[in-house]
Amino acid sequence: MEIAVCVKPVPDPETRLRPGPDQRTLDVEGVKFVLAGYDESAVEQALLLRDQLPGSTVRALAYGPAPRTPEVLRSCLALGCDSVTHLEASAPVDDPMAVAAALAHVLASRPADLVLVGKQALDDEEGLVAPALGALLERPSFSSVTDLRWNPERSRFTFQRSTDTEIERWEAPVPLVIGLQQAWNDPRTAKLPNILKARRQPIDTVPAATIEAAVAGRNGRSLPLKFELPAPRAGARMIDYSTPAEAAERLVRLLREEAKVFP
Repeated sequence: MEIAVCVKPVPDPETRLRPGPDQRTLDVEGVKFVLAGYDESAVEQALLLRDQLPGSTVRALAYGPAPRTPEVLRSCLALGCDSVTHLEASAPVDDPMAVAAALAHVLASRPADLVLVGKQALDDEEGLVAPALGALLERPSFSSVTDLRWNPERSRFTFQRSTDTEIERWEAPVPLVIGLQQAWNDPRTAKLPNILKARRQPIDTVPAATIEAAVAGRNGRSLPLKFELPAPRAGARMIDYSTPAEAAERLVRLLREEAKVFP
């Protein structure tokens, strides 16, 4: 079985981001880009399925500019992916429909039985790439998936989806697009020898001109209008008390008399 994992470089969660001068982009000067959290789970799930299904391969794909995108793809190699493909972009790509169109163009030329995508990226949290990719590839797609397993007797995948009211249980044959929420295990950590080895492995590249032609008419459908920092927080006010009951009494009095929350 051929498994494709679509990943996205995102700013390190510990990085403090600020809007750029145009207020429509983020200032990424000096920012470290890493593999998105849900994408880590997608890579882990792909590797677990490869181990379960002898003869399977895992290929990671990412669409974006250098150097952030090749760096994240090398992280996928260090984790154990068999190959990686960089879809070149001349600038950062913010439109999920353009991302889906670029990925669909490459996957159509080399189809995979299973396409795994993290259910949403940590930077925009839109969660649109998986369903859009399924629509463009004309394949069934499911998001927020957990417990993804292959049933060899029925030649189908079984999985669960959590909704607001219940847990759904599904089964579906390949080809299939999955927006994964969680793998069986926590994502693995790359070992130093594998990291060093990944530095020397080749990265397949699809030129930006080819990708731009494929996404023509889709790029720019959704764009951020403005980024701005939240208003500064006011300082906290501490309440002196001897017992929990006294603390609750003083808090209610302050909320009523000063904050005017209660009548």
